[in-house]
Amino acid sequence: MATQQEVTPTAAPMVAASSALALVHYLQRHTEGDKTRLEQLLGLSLAQLDGPDQRVPAESYYRLWSYAEQLTGDPAVGLHAGETVDPESMGLVGHVFFNCDTLGDAISQYVRLHRLINETIALSFEQTEDQAILTWQPDSPDHYCRQDMDRTLASAITRTRHFIFPDFAVEWVELAHPRPEYADEYRRLFGGEVLFGATTTRVGFSSRHLSRPIPRRNPYVYSAVLKQVNTILARWQPQRSFSRKVRRLVAHQMATDRVNADSLAQQCHMSRQTLYRRLKREGVSFHELVEQVRKNKALRYVAGEQYSLGEIAFLLGFSELSAFSRAFKRWTGMAPAQFRAQHHHRDTRP
Repeated sequence: MATQQEVTPTAAPMVAASSALALVHYLQRHTEGDKTRLEQLLGLSLAQLDGPDQRVPAESYYRLWSYAEQLTGDPAVGLHAGETVDPESMGLVGHVFFNCDTLGDAISQYVRLHRLINETIALSFEQTEDQAILTWQPDSPDHYCRQDMDRTLASAITRTRHFIFPDFAVEWVELAHPRPEYADEYRRLFGGEVLFGATTTRVGFSSRHLSRPIPRRNPYVYSAVLKQVNTILARWQPQRSFSRKVRRLVAHQMATDRVNADSLAQQCHMSRQTLYRRLKREGVSFHELVEQVRKNKALRYVAGEQYSLGEIAFLLGFSELSAFSRAFKRWTGMAPAQFRAQHHHRDTRP
């Protein structure tokens, strides 16, 4: 692995070019999109999108989605583009996914490799006794793109039905955007209960599907593509490794003591100012990083039942429960008790 001195990270988060290519193909089929305008938005020629490890800036990609909605006049363009199965624009991670042994194996790889698809979104997976739950969490509110989230969910479900199990259906979906005018489209596509205005985007489905074999998997394709993907991942990971290291240290320190920039800098063998500067090079401030860690822990702890609300406040470094409740309401728009009750009801539904 390259040393820290050898790496010059870029602050701009990136998205796999295959995602942009799929949208470009959709627009070319359904509109008379201006090729020059598309290339201006992306900052790349359309021919460059074909590279197996080509990436585009997330901001450019999200602008492309705004343009797509404007060009098509279709506010549900994300759902409709996601319903299109386009093997030609499926990225390397997609080829890994659909050549795994089972759906459960595929989801494990999808979560592990997701940052290669979109650096602005963290994907996590949890399994209860009878449910499997996927959660998409943007690293900042500015990186939540309704159209792309629609496309992500629609594509995942449509491809699962096409390649694995035609009758696959989700039990429920939570979406972190307000109810749009095309809300009925979600129920038509997903088949389960749909909740809008949630704190995170989540999808729940029966865990019995996890053992379902992938019928047209090819172990030779899987091995070859996975090797290529792992090479790309190894080359990419050092560019974001410092902020991830600090996140882990913050999470550990938060559980044992008050988060302190000086002590964290000392653990990284550098001054506090160097710590701040290194984080800034990766596009995040120390305060933002601590706030993200605290918020993510809060959401996970409150949604579960392992700790009382008072214990959670203590674990996250709040002096009293009322201070934690105010912060939680600022993050989510609801009190911790209300959030816990809502998620307990959702996770235990028949």
